[in-house]
Amino acid sequence: MIKDGWFMEKGELWPGQAMCLEVEEVLEQCSSKYQEILVFKSKTYGNVFVLDGVIQCTERDEFAYQEMISHLPLYSHPNPEKVLIVGGGDGGVLREVLKHSPVKKVVQCELDEMVVELSKKYLPNMSSAYSDERCELVIGDGLEFMKRHKSEFDVIVTDSSDPVGPAKRLFEMPYYEAMHTCLKPGGLICTQGECMWLHANLIQPLVWSCRRIYAVVEYAYTSIPTYPSGQIGFILCSKNPETKFREPLRKPSEKELADLKYYNSEIHSAAFVLPNFARRSLLS
Repeated sequence: MIKDGWFMEKGELWPGQAMCLEVEEVLEQCSSKYQEILVFKSKTYGNVFVLDGVIQCTERDEFAYQEMISHLPLYSHPNPEKVLIVGGGDGGVLREVLKHSPVKKVVQCELDEMVVELSKKYLPNMSSAYSDERCELVIGDGLEFMKRHKSEFDVIVTDSSDPVGPAKRLFEMPYYEAMHTCLKPGGLICTQGECMWLHANLIQPLVWSCRRIYAVVEYAYTSIPTYPSGQIGFILCSKNPETKFREPLRKPSEKELADLKYYNSEIHSAAFVLPNFARRSLLS
């Protein structure tokens, strides 16, 4: 993965292209029970967290992803008091969810405890939210957790890695069915939805299948330079047929907005405006 001072990300889900970052220092390289973990200090993107050879986040651009996957669903719910986060062991989604004043309780369900511990060590700006008293950290399988907790959550956010290895089941319909069962009436979900440039063959069947389960299904995206093709999407679904994801029900206050680097109400609505090729391939 590192050669001549450069980290190169090559993946089977984006053949024929690669992402490279110059490495200043390798901070950690180890194996957990589930995956290979690499943390390094990069020349221009700060600390970089890598799982099985794929960049999960960097200190420089993580907010573009963390804010959008969190605030698109949270601001679309009238009163999100109880939230479940599946994955997201780096703590970034947790940090953003806890910015919402209606939130009283967040359960973070992460499979790999080592991801949490290394994030606390090397990504303090993301993982600091674990100390919040509203957070309950559960180390375990998110799907199995949801099977034991029915009609309990207002919002579920799934911050997963790509659909290979331990995260593969998070892109299959039994998982989306389990989320539906785990939601309260009127609840909604937001999941990592891969890249419209690279993964239409993965996204389209998921969107179509979700339409058979949820009352409202939408696809949105954000830009982030260190993800494949500089873009990542989100699948948003609601049990409430009145949900209009493109029109946020709540907006950040001036104080809350000052703490955000990417998200605002205008970009919320714009995130659902897809280019023609994506609209045809993903939603038609």
